[in-house]
Amino acid sequence: MTRTRPRLYLLTPQLDETAAFAAAMDAALAAGDVAAVLLRLHQADERSLIKRAKMLAAAVQRRDIALLLDNRPELVARAGADGAHLTGIEALRSALPMLKPDRIAGAGGLRSRHDAMLAGETAADYIMFGEPDLGGAEGRPPFSLVQERVAWWAELFQPPCVGYAANLDEIRPLAEAGADFVALGEWIWQDSGGAAKAVAAASENLAAAVA
Repeated sequence: MTRTRPRLYLLTPQLDETAAFAAAMDAALAAGDVAAVLLRLHQADERSLIKRAKMLAAAVQRRDIALLLDNRPELVARAGADGAHLTGIEALRSALPMLKPDRIAGAGGLRSRHDAMLAGETAADYIMFGEPDLGGAEGRPPFSLVQERVAWWAELFQPPCVGYAANLDEIRPLAEAGADFVALGEWIWQDSGGAAKAVAAASENLAAAVA
């Protein structure tokens, strides 16, 4: 039986401005099968945050790709975003009244199987494993654990699973473990060949995993 190919989920760097980033984002989105973009914004006043989100939403949503805001569910409706990614169970629970039933509520920052099951029971639209915290790569679980959690979730539970890949070599193992989506973070935007090249290479790795 042929498996459905997982799709990509892109995490932006933490951004102060989105106008200058829009061109790089558009090129990256054109380079592979991207399902969603998680917009991470530096702290600013509410009006500025909404303006920045709207600016990037135009580049993302015109390709029928979902734009999610990182831990800012209160801004989703006014920014015209498709949902939010929430870190931890309490954040997820608090956000649900602002997001449901029309918008996406994703869950990350899940450090145990128990947390993941709670998120699924709390009506998360997807579960993400392995994403780094804002401190960088040192805040990320070991890849072997991420791979194990993805395989466990994919075997037993229905909500989609996102596995975070910290480099190209981690993409195929996550796809083979059963991830529905593979998330790519700050490293693609730092690629010497450009984000579009990194996304294209990631897409090749996904294709190889389900060939």
